[in-house]
Amino acid sequence: MTKKILLKDANVPGIKSFDVYRRQGGYSSVEKALKMKQEEIVDEVKKSGLRGRGGAGFPTGLKWSFIAKPAGVPRHLVVNADESEPGTFKDRYLMEFIPHLLLEGMIVSSFALGSNVSYIYIRGEYAWITNILEEAIAEAKQNGFLGKNIMGSGFDCEIYVQRGAGAYICGEETALIESLEGNRGNPRIKPPFPAVKGVWERPTVVNNVETIAAVVPIINEGGEAYAKIGVGKSTGSKLISACGNINKPGVYEIDMTISVEEFIYSDEYCGGISNGKRLKACIPGGSSVPILPANLLLTTAKGEKRLMNYESLADGGFATGTMMGSGGFIVLDEDQCVVKHTYTLARFYRHESCGQCSPCREGTGWLEKLLHKIETGKGAIKDIDLLWDVQRRIEGNTICPLGDAAAWPVAAAIRHFRDEFEWHVKNPAECLTTNYGLAHYADPVHVPVVA
Repeated sequence: MTKKILLKDANVPGIKSFDVYRRQGGYSSVEKALKMKQEEIVDEVKKSGLRGRGGAGFPTGLKWSFIAKPAGVPRHLVVNADESEPGTFKDRYLMEFIPHLLLEGMIVSSFALGSNVSYIYIRGEYAWITNILEEAIAEAKQNGFLGKNIMGSGFDCEIYVQRGAGAYICGEETALIESLEGNRGNPRIKPPFPAVKGVWERPTVVNNVETIAAVVPIINEGGEAYAKIGVGKSTGSKLISACGNINKPGVYEIDMTISVEEFIYSDEYCGGISNGKRLKACIPGGSSVPILPANLLLTTAKGEKRLMNYESLADGGFATGTMMGSGGFIVLDEDQCVVKHTYTLARFYRHESCGQCSPCREGTGWLEKLLHKIETGKGAIKDIDLLWDVQRRIEGNTICPLGDAAAWPVAAAIRHFRDEFEWHVKNPAECLTTNYGLAHYADPVHVPVVA
């Protein structure tokens, strides 16, 4: 059983309130951090091996060390709570049920980065959570953990919550910064990076909610202790948003040593495929990462058990692997149609494209049109080839990663499920009433013996 780190107190009655959170040991990391030097805190985060939990997986301590420190110029911490990746809802869970954990991590991180004014940029649809956070901020301030001269340390810190307006693109850090400033949320060209010129052209660090929450146990227990949890470069625990055709959807905390098979089928986690169906495919890291068929999900192309961590999920590259991403674990059973699913994602990315880059603006529209043709039985084999051509012209040719996010699901769907696409073309009437089914997607992968 995974030792709970972030969610250990999630079920304690009244944990939303300051008093209960404090009784459970809350804000002890703030008391400890304020007696440390800023660089010592950054070093602990580096030792922990903590990687960004928003999707990119970049080492957090290294990111912090990049922040510029020009004399007389304020610095800022911005927490990315936009969480608009389809299939991902673990940050919502943290903020809704343990809001003080995020605030505690923010205070420690703000002190380490020299941020006297920090922000939470929250998804517009999370309106009720905004109220929860603002109430928690008021409680923390009343008890001396926010405001002027926190705990007599001489450190001042204010935290403000800014609601977004529902744009997926604002999950990208520079688009988020533009929106936070009151502008249209279009991504910026980099460099300069936010660590040099971020909010109001001031040095800024943007981190995900889960990432900042993880700073609390790192400071309390030490970076080296945190690094012992997990495996390799996948240290600490990870929150997974599990959804789709499973018996027990929800948010789970794992230590990244368990296998994908255990995560899906054990009673401790997802509890197996719902309604006694068989596993067909899975998107393990939110809608923007490559989909994998069952025979490449549970084991790698080398025949090894695939684990729930950054390295194992990525084993084989995009040819036979995928990504941890944001941890939005979407499970598809044998009755699901990959073509229809891919079309749904393409429609989403077309709608959410900011239109700044022509490959994304035009390309996502073509992906949607072509997939709709195939899904409705009006496609041709050449449309599948055109889909492949369009997605490769989008990937790597846009200012921000939304282009890649739109291209990768299409590429992976064609790579692993081309026969399903061709079946839609060859059976235009049948595909409107019947799904292709499981086919060979769960068959063992043949691994050639190398002498």
